[in-house]
Amino acid sequence: MVVEIGAGQGALTAHLLERAGRVIAIEKDPALADHLRIRFHAEDRLEIVEADVLEIDLGGWGSAVVAGNLPYYITSPVIERTLAVGKLLERAVFLVQKEVAERITAAAGCRDYGFLSVTTQLYAETELLFGVPPGAFQPPPKVDSAVIRLTPRHRKLAETAIVDPAPLLAFVGLCFRHKRKTLRNNLAPVFGREMLETVPEADLRAEQLSLEQFMALYRRLASGG
Repeated sequence: MVVEIGAGQGALTAHLLERAGRVIAIEKDPALADHLRIRFHAEDRLEIVEADVLEIDLGGWGSAVVAGNLPYYITSPVIERTLAVGKLLERAVFLVQKEVAERITAAAGCRDYGFLSVTTQLYAETELLFGVPPGAFQPPPKVDSAVIRLTPRHRKLAETAIVDPAPLLAFVGLCFRHKRKTLRNNLAPVFGREMLETVPEADLRAEQLSLEQFMALYRRLASGG
């Protein structure tokens, strides 16, 4: 089964129906939802849901692949809601702005690596599959796009002593608060400079730490060093 986000006029929907046993097409715009009902009126494997994707439970239909062409302004919250599906998520495949794709899939030490990279990679293996030029769309946008694939890690955070990811992500956000500053400067208001004197990573910038290093540093500081 595939849950499609932002079905629009059904271009992707038609291809999904060729491969999936069932397709749930989510479309917020009433006119486009009506268009889908007319276009696919004879297709009983398609369920059209007229709703805002940010207001529904994407896991409400059970285990599924999630796919869609995501507008730039809701890319991050949609990915967050998708990964929140947890073990019901088989994988996600999204078309996004290329710049965002590069940030999501960036490795530690890269210019594009940041908070979005870490928060996504905490829950999923991230892959940039291929770029899509503006000419592939009608009318062509002013930016390049790319297709990304997210494969859930189904990481048991308890095994890494991170029972609740929320404080960890808040900590990572604090580390990236001023991206060009060192961890010492970003973390000092919360943990104090004296504690940070014992942290070898304190003179690094957040973009230099891998996900595993963030988790290790969080555990150390949260336990008082």
